[in-house]
Amino acid sequence: MPRTLAVANQKGGVAKTTTVATLGAALVELGQRVLLVDLDPQACLTFSVGIDPEDLDKSIHQVLLGGVRTRDVLIEFEDAPDLLPSTIALATAEVRLAAESGPEQVLRNVLRPLRSSYDWILVDCPPTLGLLTVNGLSAASDVLIPLQCETLAHRGVGQLLDTVYDVQRLTNPGLQVLGVLPTLYDGRTTHARAVLETIADTYSLEVLQPPIPKSIRFAEAPAIGETILSTAPASPGAEAYRALAGALLG
Repeated sequence: MPRTLAVANQKGGVAKTTTVATLGAALVELGQRVLLVDLDPQACLTFSVGIDPEDLDKSIHQVLLGGVRTRDVLIEFEDAPDLLPSTIALATAEVRLAAESGPEQVLRNVLRPLRSSYDWILVDCPPTLGLLTVNGLSAASDVLIPLQCETLAHRGVGQLLDTVYDVQRLTNPGLQVLGVLPTLYDGRTTHARAVLETIADTYSLEVLQPPIPKSIRFAEAPAIGETILSTAPASPGAEAYRALAGALLG
């Protein structure tokens, strides 16, 4: 069975999508078979790997609602993670899923036919604590929380953890909190270092290492459908994600 990692934080702009795309690429470099799941209606992950969501006539939206098979929307790549893409249509899915029986388990069920094909499944959750994020958590073995090292950025971590505990209690007792991944980190500032220490003390969560440094390189790569691993392979950001992937493989 693959290890399924939900990357979640209800705050936007904390590098969830960057983490899913870059960590996935780093795992592929290490010989792993990886599937990325875009569970965000904004479809930033889909765009960042070189697929224009507006060109797609079917996506994970139709899969979740039972209109098409999972393999029918799977996009396969050579030497890169495969993708279950998203489009803006996914924005209406929560309302329709809520009318179903067991709506929080739909993603887990639709991923089942693909599980034997992958070592890792990385789920890019939307920046909300709604039904799509609950689906991501219910389908996952672990949750990783990217967190920008600023005071305001970590105020919602408690709410996210409350949701995680509810999922553990109600739908996915095996879900583990892998830890917090510091992102957009500027180690030159006292504030960033202090926030990092506060996170560990306040929430008793493991702080994953190394912190992901702030870099314009991360913003440049999606414009050409690549990750920083190929556009700036020797950069500190690329090396940080490679180190994280290596640590996850143990």
